[in-house]
Amino acid sequence: MKPPVPHRRWALAAATALALVVGGLAIPVTRAAEAAPVGAGSYTTTPVGPLPSGCGAMSSNPRQFATANAPAGPIPTNDWWSSLLWKRTDCAFSEPLHAHPISYDTFTDGLGFSANSTPAISGTATGVGEFHYPYVQDIRVGVAGLGAPLVKVDGWTDWTVSPHWSDGTRTMRATIGHGLPFAYFQTTGGDAVISTAGTPDVWSQSGATIGFRVNGHDYVGYAPTGASWTVAAGRISSTLAGRGYFSVALLPPTSSAAERADLAATYGRYAHAHVTGTQVSYAYNPATSGLTTTYAFTTTAREGTATQTVVSLYPHQWKSLSGSTAITPTYPSARGRMKVLTGVSQFRTAMKFQGVLPELPAVGDGSGSDLATLTSQLAAARANPMDQRGNDTYWTGKGLGRAARIAEIADLVNDTATRDSALNAIRSTLTDWFTATSGKTSRVFYYNNDWGTLIGYPASYGSDQELNDHHFHYGYFVAAAATLAKFDPAWAATSRYGGMVDLLIRDANNYRRDDTRFPYLRDFDIYAGHDWASGHGSFGSGNNQESSSEGMNFANALIQWGQATGDTAVRDAGVFLYTTQAAAIQEYWFDVSDQNFPAAFGHSTVGMVWGDGGAYATWFSGEPEMIQGINLLPVTGGHLYLGNNPAYVRTNYAELVRNNGGQPTVWQDILWQFQALGDADAALANLRANPGYTPEEGESRAHTFHWIRNLAALGTVDTTVTGNHPLSAVFSRNGARTYVASNPTASPITVTFSNGTTLTVGAGKTATTGAYTWSGGNAAGGVPPGPTPTDPPPTTTPPPTPGNPTRYLLPGGGLGAAGSAATTTVVAANGNHDGTPTNAQVFTATGLNLAYSGGQTAFDLFVDAATAVGNGVQVRISYDLTGNGSWERVETSRYFATDPVPGYEHYTQNTGLFSATGTLGALSNGTVRVEIWSAIGNNPSTVGIGNQSVLRLPYS
Repeated sequence: MKPPVPHRRWALAAATALALVVGGLAIPVTRAAEAAPVGAGSYTTTPVGPLPSGCGAMSSNPRQFATANAPAGPIPTNDWWSSLLWKRTDCAFSEPLHAHPISYDTFTDGLGFSANSTPAISGTATGVGEFHYPYVQDIRVGVAGLGAPLVKVDGWTDWTVSPHWSDGTRTMRATIGHGLPFAYFQTTGGDAVISTAGTPDVWSQSGATIGFRVNGHDYVGYAPTGASWTVAAGRISSTLAGRGYFSVALLPPTSSAAERADLAATYGRYAHAHVTGTQVSYAYNPATSGLTTTYAFTTTAREGTATQTVVSLYPHQWKSLSGSTAITPTYPSARGRMKVLTGVSQFRTAMKFQGVLPELPAVGDGSGSDLATLTSQLAAARANPMDQRGNDTYWTGKGLGRAARIAEIADLVNDTATRDSALNAIRSTLTDWFTATSGKTSRVFYYNNDWGTLIGYPASYGSDQELNDHHFHYGYFVAAAATLAKFDPAWAATSRYGGMVDLLIRDANNYRRDDTRFPYLRDFDIYAGHDWASGHGSFGSGNNQESSSEGMNFANALIQWGQATGDTAVRDAGVFLYTTQAAAIQEYWFDVSDQNFPAAFGHSTVGMVWGDGGAYATWFSGEPEMIQGINLLPVTGGHLYLGNNPAYVRTNYAELVRNNGGQPTVWQDILWQFQALGDADAALANLRANPGYTPEEGESRAHTFHWIRNLAALGTVDTTVTGNHPLSAVFSRNGARTYVASNPTASPITVTFSNGTTLTVGAGKTATTGAYTWSGGNAAGGVPPGPTPTDPPPTTTPPPTPGNPTRYLLPGGGLGAAGSAATTTVVAANGNHDGTPTNAQVFTATGLNLAYSGGQTAFDLFVDAATAVGNGVQVRISYDLTGNGSWERVETSRYFATDPVPGYEHYTQNTGLFSATGTLGALSNGTVRVEIWSAIGNNPSTVGIGNQSVLRLPYS
């Protein structure tokens, strides 16, 4: 077995060594915390560990690289342009800035442009491999004689930035941004200069406009009216008629000179409407499960009256474009083809939010031997539900995530002892971290005003010095708090610890523009549609993100927390992040449509997305299990998006097996749970065939079994139907849908799905309807704070006593107390006998005296068709209330379509009723009969009896 490797994205020792080489980082002496109260919680305003810093030994004040014009308030970090403001490897200039469709770089004499459309591909199609569109300079734009000692930042908006040059005599301000084919310039002190790599091929020169080709890429310079351009070898210059502004545009590749000229003229209509602001807004409509996102541009007319602009859209945007039509041709980019909109001041996308769940419902492991297996695994985790591997923010978070999964599952199957143990562990851990007492230097959060950030200590993987990964770490905290909030709402109140949870949310991705403590949506790249992990982004390939699924864990946590606490602003922010990023992941990490990765790359997925490409790699391991698995964990009810395309799940898993040279040998549980979203039967077979696997650091055997076993019952995610409640989902198996919703509140709700199906969900319950009808959970009752309960949960169904409503199917046709394990054979149907018992096996109990307690009949039949295909076993249960030979109630269930994999499956009442006649009442010397037969199929099936198949009568 391959050794497990701690999975993170930063080689911390190497990073620290580098920091020391360039001058070191100022690490303050540890001292007692000074607490700032937030409800019953608090954070410290006194440093207790390493802090972020600027370049080398310079001041840690990030404002040193911003001009006086830059916006007030906290500086943004974790962006595509962060190396421009947070200089790490070059104390004067940035690393390449991959804006798309243009990449830029800063130099003493101006701004470099790269439109490189040729990927550099390294590695192999079965091992570690990467593709990048590296910065290859075509032109450099500046001012004649400019020699700025450094480049500062003069402004920023949601997806633009304005670098600024000054050498005391000459100045230049540029505005560049995601999706903008234009770069806009304002200059003083000299002529505008465009330096080209080699002699440019000038294909149009008329007055203020010049079109030229460099390295096969077409650019157009637009000077003010009345100005002109002069060409001298590799230098294009203009006096700008003394007006100090111009723009340079990259044109899309064209097939003809006429098309190129038309594009240059079209772009020219908007060349002097300089983009000076960008802003996103979004709206979530629960009634339609729709998310509408508006991307708006503010322009300033340097001349003329145009107020609109030209933009190019990423695939996740143009595939969901609403109310506009993108034009061709398109721009190539590291994210695939970018489509163009001309003459717009905004555009909108419309996406469907597919819904999330706190946890999968227990429709497959809520009874019988599978329940016994689950409760045994839960009991094993009860004494140490967090199983924490470290004390820092990341590993504490992983432990909290594990405990939250255990608490949710245990509640669903009424294992209150394990549930309460997990909740107590979550409560005590979060309360500790959310309390900054005097003298406390560990397990505490510190607010740094210079950087506008909340840092947890002990930190890890650069979350302190580089502000890396806050959404990864804090997502686990918030998700665990959301689970706790359902059971202990008093703890989650703003007056108690809810305020501290909100601070963690706002630090990683502040959802309020009026909050000046943290930057707006710090870790989320609004236009690119996904998070970035590095705080400084100082790499030649731009910023990067490895674990998109941990980013989604944060987004899901906001939905769960907002729903549990009634905070719709947080919930809606979570829906925006979740829905947008789910679309981006499908495009840029998975390339499910096989359109975005270079054809020669040879992989169906990447482990990391870079600003200029992607890599089938991680920061910490070259093993295929970890390269692919890092974008799958943690597995939660908020990660159903991974199953939105079941065919791709199978493709992804097949690549893993191919690259690994066989089935996974590490992180098996993570990978099987992902496989279950595309082929749950195969995943369940893998799990059962490998009982000795080593759980991943944040996983438990109970959760892995619960996830896979229930997907084997539910089937795959059905994206064609959505609910009007955020905590809802739909699954389909063999054409039969199961509708699921969860209600964390203290009042019942009714959820309506887009096809008209309704589902009533009790307070604190998760419920299902359709192929499975089930409900479970006790959240509405709450769990009082206190010591961890020690009472063991039930692990098996007790043998029935005379008159007990629990009955086992016995050899010889009886219904009674459990006996020895045995089997019986149900003969082949050899025809269609759906609803009509034919050659049935019959089991009967007589002389029953029981009071009717309401509810429905429950059963769990152990059925195995071995490798036979197309079998369907059916059951009918009949009640003779007085034993006089008349059947007052007859219930026929839908048949159970067995799989062709050897091993028992569980046929339960959750398949639903085929038909029912009569009504139930008290049994007085009554009789109950069970008939089992093959409704379809040409092969026999086996039924486990004796101490296996069980009938639970709705009687007391």
